[in-house]
Amino acid sequence: MIENLQASYQGKRIFLTGHTGFKGSWMLQMLKELGAVVKGYSLAPDQDPSLFDLIQGEALCESVIADIRDRERLKKELVDFQPDFVFHMAAQALVIDSYREPVETYETNVLGTVNLLDAVRHLEKPCNVVVITTDKVYENKEVMRPYLESDELGGYDPYSNSKACAELATRSYRLSFFHPDQYTDHQKWVATVRSGNVIGGGDWSANRIVPDLARALRAGEPLQVRNPNAVRPWQHVLEPIGGYLLLGHYMATEGKAYADAFNFGPVEEDALTVGDLVKIALEAWGSGSFETPALKNQPHEAGLLMLDITKADKMLQWQPKFRSREAIRTTIEWYKEFEADPIATTRKQIRDYFGFS
Repeated sequence: MIENLQASYQGKRIFLTGHTGFKGSWMLQMLKELGAVVKGYSLAPDQDPSLFDLIQGEALCESVIADIRDRERLKKELVDFQPDFVFHMAAQALVIDSYREPVETYETNVLGTVNLLDAVRHLEKPCNVVVITTDKVYENKEVMRPYLESDELGGYDPYSNSKACAELATRSYRLSFFHPDQYTDHQKWVATVRSGNVIGGGDWSANRIVPDLARALRAGEPLQVRNPNAVRPWQHVLEPIGGYLLLGHYMATEGKAYADAFNFGPVEEDALTVGDLVKIALEAWGSGSFETPALKNQPHEAGLLMLDITKADKMLQWQPKFRSREAIRTTIEWYKEFEADPIATTRKQIRDYFGFS
């Protein structure tokens, strides 16, 4: 994989939205390892500490702190930069926050995506666009089979539904303005990617199991676990990032067949309960405990949702490298080691995962 990524991204211009977030910061560091020239567009980091600040993200890119809902600013920054690739990660990404601020969630996730795609229309050069959504875009009927890219979109909560709407908006723009059969006219390939239950070092979001666990361990307090029996397909953040970049590579080199939707997730048999995740993490940390409080009137959270990754396997030769246990242990290692040198810790995990020479 690494040879393809280096060939496609070294010296190329990458416009990355959401570069100050958890996944965006890992993507930013990875792009710099590949030798790309990056321009980031995002709100200021809202976590303390933030991974973006810990890796000195301002030094890794041209960083624009602005709102994805500011259509004219976004258009200007993107067109001025003339990117070869666009990776759209900017989003309101938390289910619980979407219940508190549903309008802002739809504005950011739907109109923000429309603003991005409309800005791409004004590029007069070839460009490959990857819109990052979530595994939660599917109408989750909690059936005991993984979801295919062709399955019905839906979403119960405002976050999930807004991301499904972003998928539909992207499909409309692809057909209306970037139709694969008319590539010679517009020279844009546009794809969407779906993954979820991503874990990794540097995530300090509220109401997420791993950040909550890291805070509890660092404070020497027991972790409060809402639903230890919930089953989730956990994956390390570098897994989907590798998939997104590999898709960009194939879009640039092969074209039409890759301007589509792709799932990135663990293998089907690799799901673990929240309780199992916590136990593995406590073992990796070497101490700690958890409690299960009695909770009432909690917002709806989807049950088990698995993704079918056959398409990514066949077309991209992509498979997850880590199983859940290794993903959890690697995540906990980051939280144990980062304070001494967060840049070195993050770079080492990237270089070890991708096999940089």
